[in-house]
Order: sequence, then C-alpha cells, then structure tokens
Amino acid sequence: MRPIRLLGYHAGQCDPKKCTSLRLVRFGRMTLVPRPSRLPPGVVLLTPKAERALSPADAPRAVRRGLAIVDVSWKRGAFPAVPQATPRALPYLLAANPVNYGKPFLLSSVEALAAALVIFRRDDEARAILGKFSWGEQFLTLNREPLAAYAAAADSGSVVAAQAEFT
Repeated sequence: MRPIRLLGYHAGQCDPKKCTSLRLVRFGRMTLVPRPSRLPPGVVLLTPKAERALSPADAPRAVRRGLAIVDVSWKRGAFPAVPQATPRALPYLLAANPVNYGKPFLLSSVEALAAALVIFRRDDEARAILGKFSWGEQFLTLNREPLAAYAAAADSGSVVAAQAEFT
C-alpha cells in the first residue's frame, strides 16, 4: 500500500520554532505549495469550513489526490478559499500539542493530518508523522476511542453520528 501524499500551504502566521507543518517538511514527510491554488485538483483538504465530515470513504480520493492542510493561525481566522479541493472537516478531537492541550478542535497541522490518517485506517503513517513530536503519541492516547469510532464509520453521516458520543 503506497503512503498518502501530504501537502500543505503555509501562510507564515505562526512561530516557526513551534510550527508542526514546517517540521514535517524538514523531515521530508510533507510538501508545501507556494499558494493554496497550487494544491492539486481533488485533493482532500482538511478545513473547519467544510460542510461534510471526513470519513473512511474519503481514503481512496486521498490515495489518488493527496491529503492537504492550509496552515493558518487559529487566532486570525482567515482561511483562504481552495475551490479545486475536496473540503472535509475533522470530527470532535482533543489537541495534545503544548499550545492547545485538551482543547477540542484546536489541532496542530500534524494532529489534523494524523487524525485523518487514522480515520483512513493508516495508523502506521499517522504514528510516523507524530513520532517527530514528543507529545505525538499522547494525541493518539487522548483520542483513542473517538478515532476508533470514526475509523469504523462507513461515511460522513456515520462519523457525525459517532461524534455525538464524545461531545
């Protein structure tokens, strides 16, 4: 099984020393594009503005087109439009990163990508990227039950139904 290609656009709004997407790039785990419009057509884009939840049904598209994030500051709230992408929202999960520990939905880029990989039943790929962070394994421990429920769901509607157990 070939690994899912991880892509991102980095808006330069965060502290480079704490930025998880820049660390993934340094370790050769993710590729950055110069602007959001350069993300490939059909890429699965993790965005809080999506109307549909990410589910295992999105995995084949991610294998073909890639899995992407747009790394912008949560505090600035400006999420650029990426019309060529297939937007998907992550369900309820808790952050394990030191900046937002225990806060729902405020995931770092690596946490978002790892969550998607677990939902796609690619735990080894998720562990590989989380392994670059001292708190990475804690993300999986903190979200063990919800991630298992989301990975067992059939589609977006089932993920939303499963999410109700954890909110």
